[in-house]
Amino acid sequence: MFAKAQIDAEKLNPDSPFFKNALAPTCAEPNLLSLLDNLGKLPAGFNGELFVPLLRHTNPKIRTLAAKNVGKLKNSRFLRELSQLAATEKNTFARREAISAIGRMRNETAIPILMQYLTDADPKVILQALRGLLYFKEKPEVQKALDSLHEHPNELIREHLTNEVKDKSARSQNAKKDPSHPSSPDALKNVIVHADVQKVLKVIPDESIHLTFTSPPYYNARDYTIYQSYEAYLDFLIAIFKETHRITKEGRFFVLNTSPVIVPRISRAHSSKRYAIPYDMHPRLTDIGWEFIDDIVWTKPDYAAKNRNGGFFQHRKPLGYKANSVTESVMVYRKKTDKLIDWNIRQYDDETVAASKVMGDYEKTNLWHINPATDKVHPAVFPPELAMRVIQFYSFKGDLVFDPFGGSGTVGQVALSHERYFFLCEKEAEYVERAKQTLDAALFTNAKPRFLSLPELKPELKERN
Repeated sequence: MFAKAQIDAEKLNPDSPFFKNALAPTCAEPNLLSLLDNLGKLPAGFNGELFVPLLRHTNPKIRTLAAKNVGKLKNSRFLRELSQLAATEKNTFARREAISAIGRMRNETAIPILMQYLTDADPKVILQALRGLLYFKEKPEVQKALDSLHEHPNELIREHLTNEVKDKSARSQNAKKDPSHPSSPDALKNVIVHADVQKVLKVIPDESIHLTFTSPPYYNARDYTIYQSYEAYLDFLIAIFKETHRITKEGRFFVLNTSPVIVPRISRAHSSKRYAIPYDMHPRLTDIGWEFIDDIVWTKPDYAAKNRNGGFFQHRKPLGYKANSVTESVMVYRKKTDKLIDWNIRQYDDETVAASKVMGDYEKTNLWHINPATDKVHPAVFPPELAMRVIQFYSFKGDLVFDPFGGSGTVGQVALSHERYFFLCEKEAEYVERAKQTLDAALFTNAKPRFLSLPELKPELKERN
């Protein structure tokens, strides 16, 4: 194995025999893999011939890395070897890297080679060929070939083509800062609206919210949530989350905490019904324009689960097993945009970014072990620890955090304690009163919460906007 510092030093010495010896095909595979993976940027005049024998190595990982390093040289001298690799290679990663290396040459002689891979069975091979051909998109034969991909069945190919063929002025516009991105309407800051969220959303301006975190009401599993049908329940939520999409700023996040729910059986002659809410919601959310980012599993201790094992524990007969549910889904979505997350980060000044960094230890996996919370008024609160993680990971200080089902005010409490603003909606008077206790104004002397009705909110929005 070679240290990175040693590799970088040897790259500065063109007369050194180091690479000739270290890249010999007979070298130990771990050493070859390590060296190829750590070569980094290659200096002008680097002897690319050393990679050619490795394109025929028996280890596909070595062939892949060899092709990747040949691509860094952008030298059409290696077009024939890379073409042969792409044509004969069985390993999908090595094939993709060979096509990528051919495209990086930006040589017109590569056009016919790249075009033949636009009909490949592997969408990622097509994407690599597409990237190489876009450099020559002004050529009629290339434009014709690219046009044929607009109806390709793979969604990534269609999206990539649409984004990449935008004119330069549009791309330049996308690179600019949006001064309004870090801001939000003052009339919504630290407000709980006592009203039906469906009515409230209609008066909220477009792109007002930075982050939404919510746990919607259960489907007919609690006394306070009764819906005519499961489809009506889903339609209700999607209508709200469609409006949430409208009021969310470009490229910002929506985090949804849900879980499958059981509607109890009406008698011993009937069975209970289990509804897979997170999975039924997902396709509807992506249809709205939310892009799926992450699936986080919130795991509770065993004692927190309702026991469904009583019968099976006694008889142990197959088909009768029912798992005790100790998990909930925390699904992370982003408002779809062709701008990268880096664009969102660049909208903030350096001081805000630095102050908002997540310091210390944090959960590195998507399995979050968090104890549940209880409340003497609200029957289904989520714990402050869950809200804290979401708010810290997906917002900056000074952002506006929205919960359309505000409940007892947990999201607002956590937002304030982490120097964010909140905007909550809650239609049940009992829960609004509980939120007033949770958000005791004396605890937040610099950011006193306000409790408004919808008629009180409307003129404030009109006046302040």
